[in-house]
Amino acid sequence: MEAETGKKAVIAMSGGVDSSVAAWLMQSRGCECIGITLKLFDAGTVVPETPPGFCGDNGNSAGCAAAERNRGCCSLADINDARSVAFRLGIPHYVLNFTKDFEEQVIRRFVESYERGATPNPCIDCNRYIKFDHLLRRARKLDFDYIVTGHYARIEKAGGRFLLKKALDAKKDQSYVLYAMTGEQLARTILPLGTVTKDEVRRFALEQGFVNAKKGDSQDICFVPGGDYGRFIERYRGTASAGGNIIDQSGRILGKHRGHIRYTLGQRRGLGLSFPVPMYVSAKSAADNTVTLGPESSLYTRTLAARCINLIACDTLTGPLRVTVKTRYLQREQPATAIQEEEDCLRINFDSSQRAVTPGQAVVLYDGDVVVGGGTIVETA
Repeated sequence: MEAETGKKAVIAMSGGVDSSVAAWLMQSRGCECIGITLKLFDAGTVVPETPPGFCGDNGNSAGCAAAERNRGCCSLADINDARSVAFRLGIPHYVLNFTKDFEEQVIRRFVESYERGATPNPCIDCNRYIKFDHLLRRARKLDFDYIVTGHYARIEKAGGRFLLKKALDAKKDQSYVLYAMTGEQLARTILPLGTVTKDEVRRFALEQGFVNAKKGDSQDICFVPGGDYGRFIERYRGTASAGGNIIDQSGRILGKHRGHIRYTLGQRRGLGLSFPVPMYVSAKSAADNTVTLGPESSLYTRTLAARCINLIACDTLTGPLRVTVKTRYLQREQPATAIQEEEDCLRINFDSSQRAVTPGQAVVLYDGDVVVGGGTIVETA
C-alpha cells in the first residue's frame, strides 16, 4: 500500500536501520512524518531484584542487570540512534514510555505461558497487544493518516479487504510475526520495506549517512538477551524453579531436571544424561512437573489445533482449505489442509509429519504469498 503525497505518517523508530530507512522512504514520497520510539523494557524495573546466585558464579546481580540493560532493546543507545536519524531527516522525534503495558501484555504472558509448559513467541504478542495498537491510537490522537514500521512484508487492498502479503525479499520476510494484525490496523499501516531487499536498505542508509547504517539486526528476545529463558523467569518471579523428574515415554524415571521451564520440545543437548541412542525432549508437563524424553521419532506429528485465531484474508473458513503452513518463523512452509472447527479453533492436518511442532508457538497459514491468518498452537497429535 502506498501513501499519498501530503499525507501524515507516524514512523515507529526503534533505532535500527530498517525503521530508519522506512522513515526516509516515507519522507521521500512527500509525507509529513514524525518519529516515535516506544520505550518498552527496562531490566532494572521489570526485574528489580535478583536472587543470589542467579546471575552466575559470583552472584553479582547488579552487574548482571546492568549488562542486560545495555544489551537489550530500548536502550539509551537505540533511542539516541533513532533521534540522530530523525534529526538528519529534519522530522520531530518523541519517546513514549509503555514499559508498564509491555510488562503486563508481553512479559507476563511470556512467563505464564512457559510456566504452563508452552513455548510462546513474545514478538508476536508485542505486535498484537502493544506496537500496532498503541501506535494507531497515537496516530488518531494526532490526526495522522498512517502508522509506518520497518517490517519486511506488504499490505495490499483487494476489493474491500486489506491483505497481508509476504515481502519480496523472501530471506527477510516477516509476515509470520504480523499475522495477528486486524483489518483496521492493516488499513492504516504502511510497510515501505516490503518491496526492497535488506542489501538495498543498507545501501540507502549509507547514502543518507545514517549513524546506524551498519548496525546489526537484533537476534534475541529483547527482554531476554542471551536467550536464557529459565534464568529470566526465575528472576522475574524472585524464586528458583522447582526441580522434578525426567522420565521416558513409559513413565520410568531417568533423572532429575532443574525446572521444566529450562527445556524445549526437540531439545537434545544440556539434558545432563547420557544414553546409547540420541534422546530428545518429547513433552513437558507443568501439572506433574515432568520432562519426557523419547527418540527422534516421538517428535513428529500430523495434526495440530490452534486457538486465539485471527483471519485476515476471509472472515471464516467455510470448508477445508488447502494452504501452506509455518509453525516457526524460520521454517519452510509445509502443505496442509486447514479446517475451522469452531469460531476460535483451527485444525491443521499436514500432508506429511512435522518435527517438534510446539504448543505456544504460532501457526500461520498462507495461500501463495497471501497470509490467510493464524493462531496459537494449543495441542498436537
